[in-house]
Amino acid sequence: MSSAAPSPVVAPAVTENPTVQICRGINGLDKVVLRDFRGSSVEVYLYGAHVTSWKNEHGEELLFVSSKAIFKPPKAIRGGIPICFPQFSNLGPLEAHGFARNRFWSVDPSPPPFPVNSSNKTYVDLLLKSTEEDMKIWPHSFEFRLRVTLGPAGDLMLTSRIRNTNPDGKPFTFTFAYHTYFSVSDISEVRVEGLETLDYLDNLQNRQRFTEQGDAITFESEVDKIYLSTPTKIAILDHEKKRTFVIRKDGLSDAVVWNPWDKKAKSMADFGDDEYKHMLCIEAAAIEKPITLKPGEEWKGRQELSAVPSSYCSGQLDPRRVLQGA
Repeated sequence: MSSAAPSPVVAPAVTENPTVQICRGINGLDKVVLRDFRGSSVEVYLYGAHVTSWKNEHGEELLFVSSKAIFKPPKAIRGGIPICFPQFSNLGPLEAHGFARNRFWSVDPSPPPFPVNSSNKTYVDLLLKSTEEDMKIWPHSFEFRLRVTLGPAGDLMLTSRIRNTNPDGKPFTFTFAYHTYFSVSDISEVRVEGLETLDYLDNLQNRQRFTEQGDAITFESEVDKIYLSTPTKIAILDHEKKRTFVIRKDGLSDAVVWNPWDKKAKSMADFGDDEYKHMLCIEAAAIEKPITLKPGEEWKGRQELSAVPSSYCSGQLDPRRVLQGA
């Protein structure tokens, strides 16, 4: 595929809405910037429909993007929220994590109506359709619509709708993940709540199945696990920043937890040697049970991210209450 970006289709709603703007990003790549009147913001590149920034009302960056990230097609951007479709990791014949994250998407001027009518105007709809070149490596016709929304409280919501548009009547099957890189103060001071006692597949041990032990997940070495049948809410508690990320998800039963630690970090050209200390991937995903769509059928997968002030040491916030929505 040519690395030249096609001219994006700009919806009138985008150009008329001061909270949603298209501009040039790194290396001249087009990006959409969403802004909330309180000061929070989101940036999403049309290359990969890749969210690269999510800042709160104080201007603090909540996502991790490597200082060595390569913003140059066909390389995927290291950090932010890459979209893994139609294949997660190497679980299939395609390149790792599929091709959606290194294709140019367009702004969708007339998306089909969403089931829930939101009064929030700070969003952009992006569209990816199968091309002849993609059909050679994955012979299925599809439409992938992504809505990126910045909520009034600074929450970030990603809603994916994938439809089978095969004219030959054939179903297709895919796996999926929002490969979200969260920015954390110190990986050794972070804990994850909500995945206790669950089964997981350990990617570092040939995807053998184990059961998680202990009260919470903490980190002292490389981790790469696919947790199965996970709850709709997961929390990341960052002790040093007194911040809790809450991940809410629908249509995505699995959750990947990943940190490369020191040795693997040094082996990645687009990742700083010590940057593993300041990031954690928690990925809402559909992996163990792939999604199968018949022609005309549509799948929807959503994740909503929020960041709330907290200090679990002082007892101001019980993480279990966060997970239960209290």
